[in-house]
Amino acid sequence: MATGNNNNLIIKHIEESVTRGQRISQEEGIFLFEHAGLGYLSKLSTLVKKRFSADRVFFNRNFHIEPTNICIHSCVFCSYRRRINQEGAWEMTADEILEQIAKHVSSGATEVHIVGGVHPQRDLEYYAGLIRKIRTSYPHLFIKAFTAVELDFMFRKSRLNPAEGLRILKEAGLDAIPGGGAEIFDEKLRARLCPDKTGSAEWLAIHEQAHQLGIPTNATMLYGHLEDYSQRIDHLHRLRELQDQTSGFQVFIPLKYRKANNPLGEIGEVSTIEDLRNYAISRIFLDNFAHLKAYWPMIGKEVASLSLSYGVDDLDGTIEDTTRIYSMAGAEDQNPAITTAGLSDLIRQAGWVPVERDTLYNTLTIY
Repeated sequence: MATGNNNNLIIKHIEESVTRGQRISQEEGIFLFEHAGLGYLSKLSTLVKKRFSADRVFFNRNFHIEPTNICIHSCVFCSYRRRINQEGAWEMTADEILEQIAKHVSSGATEVHIVGGVHPQRDLEYYAGLIRKIRTSYPHLFIKAFTAVELDFMFRKSRLNPAEGLRILKEAGLDAIPGGGAEIFDEKLRARLCPDKTGSAEWLAIHEQAHQLGIPTNATMLYGHLEDYSQRIDHLHRLRELQDQTSGFQVFIPLKYRKANNPLGEIGEVSTIEDLRNYAISRIFLDNFAHLKAYWPMIGKEVASLSLSYGVDDLDGTIEDTTRIYSMAGAEDQNPAITTAGLSDLIRQAGWVPVERDTLYNTLTIY
């Protein structure tokens, strides 16, 4: 009984803190994962969401380019990467990429999202040249490209530090950086999941340098594998600390581990209830992030709709069937695409106001 009463006091204290706009601690974040009910989490996360976005939920018209799935790394959770000449590997040329961009720009897309494997033979000069060609051909297209893991390899291969490399890419036309490659920051766990990959400190340092150069970035966390709640909160805490310093992160995107076609698959996947719990606590904990995104190609449209009651205020974009990262890992939607009307209907039916945005969250159309 005493333990129950104590838990109730902690729950009440957290609610009072969030209602007043005060920050919760790491210990309180872990407590929410371990003890809070979904109804309570929905209430608190919606309060925080409305503080930033009122009744609006955002999306944009975007598409992905994945130049290659050839990768030097061996992450045990990855279903995407291949080696050179391995069955299923691909390498797009610059001309092929420009052809793909032409098709999607003509349909009204405003953002290209470029991520792929860490190809051993492609360096900063190659990718800066690609960005220049895109910028020259499509001067009004917003270019969001390259995870910190890809960037780290480019810079090392070209013997440049992150500041030098990022300046070159910015001058070539890079507008923003996506949040991939963060995985989970806990160093011991990261060593089990992706031992040869860019480390947590390096990932954070590249994003910090980007922010200092005026390049906005996203942030992610891969969850639902071998991590515990304290490791999730540690990850969120490191992001929150950097955001305190730079204010350069635009949005946080929790990414669910999917089990198909990778060595970690025997552990299975977490439930939809856990997905919603993770969205809500992320929204409550990250009090200095303006936006929380549910990446619908990863969790499906139905769960994405549910997530809007757990702090989510962004559903990414139209995608236009241009990404294979999650479809190769067993996501429900094997051909991810949705129209602006489809996104608007999904948002409206969940009780929110659909807003088409640009990449920087400027409002374009309220539906």
